Amino acid sequence: MLKECLDNVRARTPLIHNITNYVTVNDCANVLLACGSSPVMADDIREVEEIVAISSGLNINIGTLNHSTISSMSAAGKKANVLGLPVILDPVGAGASTLRTETALMLMNEVQFTVIKGNISEIKTLASGSGATKGVDADLADLITDATRVAAVDSAKAFARETGAIIVITGAVDIVTDGTTTYAVHNGHSMLSKITGTGCMLSAMTAAYVAANPNNVLEATLASVCAMGLCGEKAYARMSGRDGNATFKIYLIDAIYTLGGKTLESGAQYEIC
Repeated sequence: MLKECLDNVRARTPLIHNITNYVTVNDCANVLLACGSSPVMADDIREVEEIVAISSGLNINIGTLNHSTISSMSAAGKKANVLGLPVILDPVGAGASTLRTETALMLMNEVQFTVIKGNISEIKTLASGSGATKGVDADLADLITDATRVAAVDSAKAFARETGAIIVITGAVDIVTDGTTTYAVHNGHSMLSKITGTGCMLSAMTAAYVAANPNNVLEATLASVCAMGLCGEKAYARMSGRDGNATFKIYLIDAIYTLGGKTLESGAQYEIC
């Protein structure tokens, strides 16, 4: 199942339109190339609809908002819906400011998203309409533990049913649900939190996996989450005592580039919950 999802990305090379934040735009482009997709970065309102029309999927990331990109996100998302293309939302920092929260909620009202991916605080904010985060990171009070995991899964499933989107909650254990079937993903390494933008990279990669597997969207989303975590493990395994987080990022992109379908299938650690 996961092997086929990755193989389809490499065989179909979907073009992914990204309206993403300028902190990680280059990394997102390189990760898309590494996984077998093709990136285009365009956020001017005068061209976003044209770019969506030639793309296979759209990735919207609100990490560095401004007035013009908000309009572009809305226009691009609506066009993608008309064309029947998958749209991913990464509500970076929702809950950290009124602008971020209101923008994410506005986009959810105007655009039908295929996947909404965020940390637990961001997802709680969108589900409730308000909340708090630690900057763009999850609030410590929200972190999923063994004691709170059942409640977090139930909340994610309810939000998926409400929005019609697959919900991905990232953390020490990642949750992927369509409201009926829910997976807990155990791949990953703590070093992924030591470089900026691994969440942004995952959103871009998820757009590629979903675009390449339109009839298997839940499993494609699961495959992308497992792939990022597994590649984090492989990147860390290459590091020596003299390597730091900059080297880790290079190794991470290398691991995504060299990841094969059989390796993903055998190395993925997930369970139905």
